[in-house]
Amino acid sequence: MTLPRLILLLALAASLPAQVDRNARPRRAERSRDYDVLHYRIQLEFNESARSLHGQAAITLRPLRDGFKTLVLDAETFRVTSAGALRFDQTPGKLTVHLDRPYRFAEELTVTISYQADQVAIDPERYGMPKGYGLGISFKSETPTHPRLIHTLSFPEGARHWFPCYDHPNDKATSELIATVDARYQVIANGVLLSVQEDSAKREKTFHWRQNQPHSTYLFAFAAGPYVQVRDTKGTLPISYWVYPKDVAGAERSFGKTRDIIEFFNRELGYTYPWPKYDQITIPDFGGGAESTNATVIGDNSIHDARAEQDFPTHWLVAHEAAHQWWGDLVTMRDWPHTWLNESFATYYEYVYMKHLLGEDEGAFNLLGKKLAYFTEARKRYMRPIVLDRWDWPNDNFDRHTYQKGGVVLAMLRSLMGDEPYRRSITHYLKKHAFGSVDTHDFQVAIREASGQVLDWFFEQWIFRAGHPVLEVSYTWQPGTIELRVVQKQSQPFAMPVSIGITTAAGKQLHPLWLRKSDETFSIPSAGRPLLVHFDEEEVLLKEITFAKSKPELLYQLTHDNAIGRIDAAAALKSLLPDEQVAAALRGTAEKDPFWAVRREAIFQGRAEFLRTRAAQDRSSAVRVAALAALGERKDASLAPFFEERFRVDDSYLAQAEAVRALGKLGGHDALLRKAAAMKSPHDVVAIAAREALAR
Repeated sequence: MTLPRLILLLALAASLPAQVDRNARPRRAERSRDYDVLHYRIQLEFNESARSLHGQAAITLRPLRDGFKTLVLDAETFRVTSAGALRFDQTPGKLTVHLDRPYRFAEELTVTISYQADQVAIDPERYGMPKGYGLGISFKSETPTHPRLIHTLSFPEGARHWFPCYDHPNDKATSELIATVDARYQVIANGVLLSVQEDSAKREKTFHWRQNQPHSTYLFAFAAGPYVQVRDTKGTLPISYWVYPKDVAGAERSFGKTRDIIEFFNRELGYTYPWPKYDQITIPDFGGGAESTNATVIGDNSIHDARAEQDFPTHWLVAHEAAHQWWGDLVTMRDWPHTWLNESFATYYEYVYMKHLLGEDEGAFNLLGKKLAYFTEARKRYMRPIVLDRWDWPNDNFDRHTYQKGGVVLAMLRSLMGDEPYRRSITHYLKKHAFGSVDTHDFQVAIREASGQVLDWFFEQWIFRAGHPVLEVSYTWQPGTIELRVVQKQSQPFAMPVSIGITTAAGKQLHPLWLRKSDETFSIPSAGRPLLVHFDEEEVLLKEITFAKSKPELLYQLTHDNAIGRIDAAAALKSLLPDEQVAAALRGTAEKDPFWAVRREAIFQGRAEFLRTRAAQDRSSAVRVAALAALGERKDASLAPFFEERFRVDDSYLAQAEAVRALGKLGGHDALLRKAAAMKSPHDVVAIAAREALAR
């Protein structure tokens, strides 16, 4: 499950809700069960005009105890009309079926339930989900942006809104869906398509899908509508993108790396993709993706034109959801507090793929973005253990601790263990628990079994404890030795390895250290005066750090360090402006650094001519946006023609939006702003900027 991508993580900090006391929420325990569902056979018919459904669910199960005579299921939204010949009671949220006799442990039985729902309009906020989220089943009317559709969102407890079930992730079952729809529609669901039967008299088609491997109910899905199937024909695994007719041209651009992603994960994880096919299905009013088993549903705003590729690429989202086919679908967390076993892993492997696709610098910057996202939540809202059994609704567990912090912690775990022991452990974990449900302890045991490493201490401080290291670092040099002092400012020290990069005129050397105490000083040999000391050379630690450096060291770092070090140097040097030596160095970096994120960080208001002729016409749209923002802050009316020109000629939607904002700060230009306000762009970025400018 993914949330919409954050374009500027820190800029969105103000939009986070207020501080939350997570410890004030009720303590939860994993749900117990007295039966094991083996199979769901769901038959559905619809009346779209009435937003209604008629369903029948045949549930095959085995008791987990003797004397089993009462079946309790989750049931919301629909009204049960019969349970075969059995007596039943329906109360809010629950269906109780009284069986014909007591059943023995493991004695198989099937219960068939008929039900219907009329004028379906589920309020997601009532069930702990955000407003507008299509929880359960949604009937979507045709709009200018999408056709008439029916679709489900079973995450986290939405399955109970469209069929009776045991709706918790610690139970897995195979499934069938038999859906009768308008003859013009396609139905896409979990598993393989067994048949399509057409009734020409009724102008209907009935699609029969079967999922033969067990999965949890929150992963059950279908979508029905006038979809067009775009097939990836480059390999043997069936891969399809199901999009609206108007979006066919953009499907390959948005999803075309899917096969490469799956093949990369096959190699990286040592476990071949476990499902018979992989579909991605676009739906409206949804900002991310939901990893339904081999049938991911994904927001239709992931489809974009060629211009948007530079600003709004979707490869990261496709990779995240594809990773879930292993992390969450194949091996599933038993209970919601352990959702990091789904989301942290998908977030981490999204990063691993992006590093593979785009290179080391992009990978390092991707990981930095995840750290910043977590730090924003930690500062603005709360710090909590990644595994915490206090929550009001399951969705409370899906935050930046679960996604971004957990993803970075996995990067740290891999660095600590070593690449091969880590990968061996991951493969063993997947094979041992395939098609099962797990908790964090299962992952710890798998590491011990596959690598011999006992890392309970690591899990205790990073998974079961809140917070992160807040470090104050300094050093002095005497001929032959660097004295490096590290102070941990948080209340309880972390134990962690860290690599120190020391660069002198003779070259660079790496020195591994272990931090264990609140205040430690390390003696590191260094024959020559250091030109640069880089704390955490790998940039893998989840840390906040203060490390004061001299101007000469920062200037050296700006041009000689790795990408994250150069970004840090650019940020630190801005505090020394208007020093002309610093200004010249930053301008040189903003023009010539090979990595766009460093060029962007080096931009400052400085000389308007440089920003206008160089930075605002950089090959990276992100750098152009930063340059236009810096120029806009000058509120210089003489720049208005330049902003108008950039709006007309720049091929980046985000750069156009920034040019519009700059014009808004100058006042006037209403004709252009009204034109921009009517312009279509991804996420309406240009129109929103124009409306803000007009309001000024």
